[in-house]
Amino acid sequence: MNDIFVMALVATLGTWSVTALGAATVVFFRTPNGKTLNLMLGFAAGVMVAASFWSLLQPAIERAESMEGTPAFLVATGGFLCGAVFMWISDKIVTGARNRADSARGAERLNRIIMLVLSITLHNIPEGLAVGVAFGTLRSGDISMENLMGAVTVAVGIGLQNFPEGAAVSIPLRREGYSRKKSFLLGQASGMVEPVAGVIGALLVVYIEAVLPFALSFAAGAMILVAVHELIPECQRNQEREPYSATMGIILGFAVMMLLDVMLG
Repeated sequence: MNDIFVMALVATLGTWSVTALGAATVVFFRTPNGKTLNLMLGFAAGVMVAASFWSLLQPAIERAESMEGTPAFLVATGGFLCGAVFMWISDKIVTGARNRADSARGAERLNRIIMLVLSITLHNIPEGLAVGVAFGTLRSGDISMENLMGAVTVAVGIGLQNFPEGAAVSIPLRREGYSRKKSFLLGQASGMVEPVAGVIGALLVVYIEAVLPFALSFAAGAMILVAVHELIPECQRNQEREPYSATMGIILGFAVMMLLDVMLG
């Protein structure tokens, strides 16, 4: 059982390291290549949409059907909607924090920077929970290659979309005159909450068996909202110059996730 927590911790440390990698772009250039970021964001969106069904929703429905009590369709739908609402509320808080930072004329620069880092950090909590829940579904004696790869793909999808988030913190800091070192440190700090949230998610699923189908659906709802509301619109920027770059990233990401599922299923 401890192996599950270790895997969840390692996976979320991996997603945090990708955030740090994105923040490290400030060391090399002030603005990352737009086409590359669009392709990466599209790929992450495709992986997350596919993983939301095959790695989260489908297992949630199957496990809910095997349990007595609440109908499976209510558990899956309720968990999915709660996950999306949770992400929506966190996004509202993030937006409010950013707006207050932008409108606070004369405020100390340090307060503005702290607010920016906290807003991204808050956004990373449900993402860490999603990874932890995915690994929490692995039970001792039930760690098949299919289930393991499903959890890994959730972590990969979250990790990929963390890259531009790290850059989204460090690059604006650099533009405001902060040193490369300080910009990097503050950028990577926004992802440090994910390992904590990941272990908590795994703990909840492992020790509270009945919550597993709901938790899986919850994570799927959170991932779908992130993909549809943030990643897909963001990767479609500059569509006039690169009309199919982001789209091909989405298709490729979805295809990779589907290939892994069919190959291992």
